Amino acid sequence: MSLGNLEQQINDGIKAAMLAKEKTRLESLRAIKAAILLEKSKDGAESLSDQAVVKLIQKLVKQRKESAEIYAQQNRPELAENELAEMAAMEPYLPKQLTEAEIESVVREVIAQVGASGPQDMGKVMGAANKQLAGQADGRMVSEIVKRLLN
Repeated sequence: MSLGNLEQQINDGIKAAMLAKEKTRLESLRAIKAAILLEKSKDGAESLSDQAVVKLIQKLVKQRKESAEIYAQQNRPELAENELAEMAAMEPYLPKQLTEAEIESVVREVIAQVGASGPQDMGKVMGAANKQLAGQADGRMVSEIVKRLLN
């Protein structure tokens, strides 16, 4: 059974966190591992591609971020801090996130490639942009930039 590179990095990270007794990092990486195992059992797959693992981690990071915001609104800073700490432990396993300017540059190229001329072409542009920016940019930010450039 060969593991994907990212999956192996997460397993190695779990071992390192156990040895270093880093509780938050260990919990975060175990959450990723649990999500990977759950996904594998659904598909009956032996391993997941790095791209699939990145999607799972992005989902987990987004959940942590949303939970932290809710805890902060409810004046529960200790719970918000825990969510943010887990999020920070997961982020090194994600590809480098692009800046807004870098995303805008890619979106401009996509608009030129698909020949988009207005808001009616939003779907075409979003499809191509999301494919090109997979894992490197937040979908909501891409959507806002596409909308702004097409109007």
